[in-house]
Amino acid sequence: MAQQRIAVVTGGMGGLGESISTKMADAGYKVVVTYSPSNTKHKSWLDEMKSQGYDFGAYPVDVADYDDCAAMAAQIAKASGPIDILVNNAGITRDMTFKKMGKADWDAVMRTNLDSCFNMTKQVMDGMVERAWGRVINVSSVNGQKGAFGQTNYSAAKAGIHGFTKALALEVAKKNVTINTISPGYIGTKMVTAIPKEILDSKILPQIPVGRLGKPDEVAGLIIYLCSEEAAFVTGANISINGGQHMY
Repeated sequence: MAQQRIAVVTGGMGGLGESISTKMADAGYKVVVTYSPSNTKHKSWLDEMKSQGYDFGAYPVDVADYDDCAAMAAQIAKASGPIDILVNNAGITRDMTFKKMGKADWDAVMRTNLDSCFNMTKQVMDGMVERAWGRVINVSSVNGQKGAFGQTNYSAAKAGIHGFTKALALEVAKKNVTINTISPGYIGTKMVTAIPKEILDSKILPQIPVGRLGKPDEVAGLIIYLCSEEAAFVTGANISINGGQHMY
């Protein structure tokens, strides 16, 4: 029997991260989640997941801090074994117009959303190449493709993710390691569904040709595919999952 592959999902306790983590566990992967050191609800989340049959490994890490990522990855490798799959899902927003945006607002988003891809991927790539198998899925956004008012920092970071994906995919393609980007549109996470209904109905849903929000499980399903053997010929891709909102 093949050894169970180990998958790390950064930001795995968030709305989308939770769906990714549970669906990957359902698919047979050993899932380890990371969470922000400032997250005070991690224990209750882990208990809730355990009550549903999910026994996740979980580690606090500041994905914007390279040394913290290195220490955390070493802990995971020691406790669970080498990391086969990395889902770079962690991210934040600091939305405001460029006129109002300060350097700290720019830096926080770039470090957490873009630098984190380097910080985390650097810890696992050599091992993936040596073992001649690996999957990295970077979670970008429709707003990295088309831009969004009040998101110069976020859109720049999310666009940068795909440049990172394409260049690294070229370097490791012959080693059976694939690097891909997914770009979700509006997904029905707790954050999005908290938007007032009148705003959803009048401003957001009319932009989406399928006429609804995406489901977190639909995004997770795409990630499951990209982790599979059937997706071994897909690398350097950016797959949009936005209900037709932006066709790129």
